[in-house]
Order: sequence, then structure tokens, then C-alpha cells
Amino acid sequence: MSRAQRSFLIVRLSAIGDVVMASPLIGALRARYPDSRIAWLVQPECRDLLSANPQIDEVVVWTRGRWREACRKFRWLTLLREILSLRTELRSLRVDTAIDAQGLLKSGLLTRLSGAPTRIGLGSREGSSLLMTQVVEKPSHDQHIGSEYRHLASTLGLDTSEFRMRVSLTDEDRVAAATMRSRLGLSDGYAVLCPFTTRPQKHWRTERWPALAHELRVHLGLQSIVLGGLGDATQADAIAAAGGDLRSLAGSTSLREAAALIEGAELLVGVDTGLTHMGSAFRIPTVALFGSTCPYLDAGTPSTVVIYKALPCAPCKRHPTCGGAFTCMSDITVEEIVATARNLRRQIVPAP
Repeated sequence: MSRAQRSFLIVRLSAIGDVVMASPLIGALRARYPDSRIAWLVQPECRDLLSANPQIDEVVVWTRGRWREACRKFRWLTLLREILSLRTELRSLRVDTAIDAQGLLKSGLLTRLSGAPTRIGLGSREGSSLLMTQVVEKPSHDQHIGSEYRHLASTLGLDTSEFRMRVSLTDEDRVAAATMRSRLGLSDGYAVLCPFTTRPQKHWRTERWPALAHELRVHLGLQSIVLGGLGDATQADAIAAAGGDLRSLAGSTSLREAAALIEGAELLVGVDTGLTHMGSAFRIPTVALFGSTCPYLDAGTPSTVVIYKALPCAPCKRHPTCGGAFTCMSDITVEEIVATARNLRRQIVPAP
């Protein structure tokens, strides 16, 4: 890259955790090219992660749902209009360099749609490498959080010495979170529990969350709240109803309001999900529970500890072989989490 290239498009469409982990690319580009124009192409559900970031000039939304609906109903003219509309919006940015940080065929096609003369793909697969002018292979066996994005930045000559995840919030987000905390009586400190993610093999045992909340109250003096999306609300309510001095806000917050609640927490315990990665981004004491996936063991901050049982079958990713036992997660006990949280809080917030 030369300093003459001053317009960038980052393409990382989803998911929440991946967008959070890729967010340091923004600061690295801005530090190297302070006068550049930086845009990000993302799916609607992740837009709020980026729209409050002052280092981004434009957030472009790919209306994936409308494209899929048009395909499902064979409305090819509607689909064509959607494609041309996005193409016009992207090309109006006059992007010099588009970075496909997702590396899939869909993200590669959208990167190509931007018309950028330089198109850089990260670990491009599914044929998307044919749409790139340069492909950066992902590093192997690197156990740092967001290692692939750090490697990409380094390959592009960007400074990675301060390669930190960032979730930007507005004053309104923090006020809304404060109102929720006041309504729930969370004046003495609280823990955030994040039990929900996309695949059952990534879940911790549902019946243990109320027990964990009880132990956190008894041993650490923290009341617990459950966070999640609208689709998690029913299960979250059931977990909260089981006791343990636990309250649910799943489905009751916007994404940034949930982030603001995490920012103000004294502890986060969660599975491999985007909200858990936010705990690391905000540098609050975070205990991450990993099993079938192991995206990182080093979160880049001493405030995060990963509990991971390195069984012979782990990580199985999308192909579990345990017949639904999910032993890697079941072997994580309430007592282990509480002990880890206690030690972590002592290190991060020393006793007076």
C-alpha cells in the first residue's frame, strides 16, 4: 500500500464476535493513514457495533435478508435492483483498497462489487481468491484473540503494537444501561452471564447457570443478569426463573445497550459468543468457557481467562463425536468458574 491510497472498505459482514475481533483494523488503518476515508460493509444485525465508532466514516449495510427473500420468491428483477443499489452505494465511496476480512464467496463477491482496484482477501476460500488481487493466508496455531486480523494488518504494513478491540458507545447507550441497572437495583456491582450462542455444542449446561449466579452472590457479592438476543429471551427467562438471584434482560436491550451493561459490570462469564468477546474488549474481568471451539487462549489482556478442556476430541467445531454429551463443556464446574473469577478479580482489583 502507498500513502496515496486514502480510501478503504473493510468487508466483514458478521458475526458479532468476529466484527468485534476485527475492529482493531480500523484503528490500525487510521493510525497509518490519518486522512483516509474508511468504510465498513456489514449485515444489519452488526451495524450498531460500528455506527458509533468515530474512526469510521461510513457504515454500509448489506441487506442480506432482502436478497435472500428475492431469491426465495424468484423475484429476479427485485434482486437485480438490490444488487445495483448496493453497487452504486459502494462505488460512490471511490474505494482504493477493499479488504475482505471474511474470506467467503459472498464477501468476495461484495468486495468485487465495490469496484476497488486493490482487493485483499483474508484466507479467501470457496473460490473467492479469484476475485482478489492479493490473498493473505491465515496464521496457523496462533492462540491470540483475533490473530488472523493482526496478521492481516501486519502483512499490510500496519502498526499492531496497539491492536485493541473496540466497541464504541454513545451517551444515550450508557444512560439506557444506567436506567436498567437502577430498575434492577444493581447498585452494589453485578455480573453479566452470556449463556447463548449459535450451536448447542458451544453451550454450557443450562441448569448450572442459576447455581453459578447463586455462588457469585454468596462468594463475590455480585448479583447476576443474563444478556442475549430476542431469540434467547424465552430460555433466559426460564434460567432466571430457576432461582439463583438472577435477572434476565435478554431481548430487552439493543446491541449497544447490552455492550454498555457489559462495560459497567464487575465480571462477565460467557460461552464462545460475541457478548463474551466484548468483555475482553472492555477489559473487565471475563471468564470465557470454550469447548467445541477454541478461537483463542490468549485474549490479549490479563482481565480475561479462558477455561478450556483440551480433550482428545476437542475442538470438534461443527462435527461433535460425543453423541450430544458435550463433555468438554460439561466438565467445567460451577466451583471452577467461581474460583477462577475470584482469583481474576483479586488480580485486576487488588484488595485495599
